[in-house]
Amino acid sequence: MANTSPINVGVLFSSEGTTAGIERSQLLGTLFAIHEINDAGGIDGRELVAVHRDPQSSLQRYQQLATQLVRDDGVHVIFGCYMSSTRKAVIPVVEKWNRLLFYPTLYEGFEFSNNVIYTGAAPNQNSVLLADYMTRHFGSRVYMVGSDYIYPYESNRLMSDFVLTRPGGTKVGERYVRLDATEKDFAPIIKDILDKQPDFIFSTVVGAGTRLLYQAYAEAGLDPRRMPIASLTTCEVEAAEMGVSVAQGHITAAPYFQSLDTALNHECLARFKARFGSEVQPNMCWEAAYFQVHLFANALRAAGSDQLDRLLPSLLGSELDAPQGRVRIDPANHHTRLYPRIGRVDAQGQYEVLAETAQGIEPDPYLVNHSVGEWNDPLVLKVLKGARHGRP
Repeated sequence: MANTSPINVGVLFSSEGTTAGIERSQLLGTLFAIHEINDAGGIDGRELVAVHRDPQSSLQRYQQLATQLVRDDGVHVIFGCYMSSTRKAVIPVVEKWNRLLFYPTLYEGFEFSNNVIYTGAAPNQNSVLLADYMTRHFGSRVYMVGSDYIYPYESNRLMSDFVLTRPGGTKVGERYVRLDATEKDFAPIIKDILDKQPDFIFSTVVGAGTRLLYQAYAEAGLDPRRMPIASLTTCEVEAAEMGVSVAQGHITAAPYFQSLDTALNHECLARFKARFGSEVQPNMCWEAAYFQVHLFANALRAAGSDQLDRLLPSLLGSELDAPQGRVRIDPANHHTRLYPRIGRVDAQGQYEVLAETAQGIEPDPYLVNHSVGEWNDPLVLKVLKGARHGRP
């Protein structure tokens, strides 16, 4: 007799706290994929059931709830985590219990776990492209602002390495703010930026502080046409929170933007909005959270089990047509082939794509190829009027 029992999967994204805005988009991207899979018949007739736990942006709760999911709820797979510190809190849990974490967020690289699938961008899939674009189009003097946790520190270190390879490359400032930063935390930073006049600002601020940084920038009268904020962590969610008047003209590197003009992306967005309306803004983390569930489901159908040792052989090397392009999980490092792009916020609050790679870029989480110049060949720059400037 066929097994018709449901398959429970853990979902560990926050609906409250400082990173709730972006994590809620990841949550709905995950639930959206689960709905699609179930609507199409599930996994050979078995329903996928999301067991969601809300860590409320609390580092301690991620580890506690991950333990609860595997020990008490009996899940073998968890989709979750946004900040690197939360991923690092959950990894010991999935390694101890031999479970699998799907992590749909860009991160600092230099990590491997047999119990993690990384579907967000590694540094060679965003930092390299952003450093190359910004130094070519604006200059090599950078001011760095980040939140006070591991990803911004490591990301700034890598960006420094890239920028310093360029003629005149200089880091003119580097400042960090706490995760619950307020307006007053950004005032001295903006004053320092006004004094030092960098060519661009590199932001790895996350959560609610993102809006405050960009708002302080705008209130100081700084001009994104001359000195934009370039980021790996700012996306459509934060752009919507701060408003077009503040966000317009600033730049982000990401594998996916909601504005991508492809049939697959348009169809995916239409289905998502039909089910969830305008509750969240689709973005790079939403898209990774979405496609990783489909990769898991395809592997589960092939393997017949969500036990790690049986699932991994079907998962590693698997491919999928995602909204950004055809992605693939690298069997050697568990990271994902992605499609780096540069986008600039336009007058509608969406990202106009200024540059993109001609093909998918394989993940290199350890940056074996560390030179920015090595990535010039696959880069196709779209020729746009005023591409140097923050506004058309």
